[in-house]
Amino acid sequence: MANHFSQLARKSKAQSPIEKVSKEQTGTPPLEIYKLGDAVLRETAKRISKVDNSIRILAKEMLQSMYAAKGIGLAAPQIGINKELLVIDVNFEDSAADPLILINPEITDYGTTLNSYEEGCLSIPGVYLNVVRTSTIKLRFRDEMGRPRKMKADGLLARCIQHEMDHLNGVLFVDRVTSKEDLNK
Repeated sequence: MANHFSQLARKSKAQSPIEKVSKEQTGTPPLEIYKLGDAVLRETAKRISKVDNSIRILAKEMLQSMYAAKGIGLAAPQIGINKELLVIDVNFEDSAADPLILINPEITDYGTTLNSYEEGCLSIPGVYLNVVRTSTIKLRFRDEMGRPRKMKADGLLARCIQHEMDHLNGVLFVDRVTSKEDLNK
C-alpha cells in the first residue's frame, strides 16, 4: 500500500497541473485589475474550500494578467475575486523559474529584522513608497493541486508575499506607509 501512495505522489509531482504560462507581456490582460477606490480591494477574502480545475484556471489567468501588467505579484481581490489566492513571480525575467501559486496562505512566523523598501502595486499604478516589513517569514499554504505546503521566504519574496497577503485582508501598501511626507507627495 505504501508503495502505491509513493508512486501516486511521484506521478502527481511529475505532472504540471498548470500548463506553462508565458512570461512575455503580451497585449491586454485577460482579467481586469481593480484600482484604488474600488470597494472590492477593501474586503476580506474568503478561504478556498476546494482546490479544483476552476481554481487552477483562475491562477493561470491571474499569472497572465500579472505578466501583462509587468507585476511580480497579484492577489485575487485585485481582480474582483474574493478568494484567498495569490500568484507571485519575483523571477519574472527567468523563463525557467516557476511562479508561486499560494492558496489559503497563512504566515506562521515573522522574523525579527525589519527593513524599509520601496513598494508599488498594480492597483495603484505609478505610486512607489517605502514600507517597513519583516525581512523573513515562514508560511503554510496549499499548492495548485491542493497539497499542503510550508516554506520560508526572505528578501524580495518575503516582502512580496506580505504585500499580496495584505490584499486578502483589504489592506493596501499605502496603509502601511509610516511617513506622512511620502504620502503627501
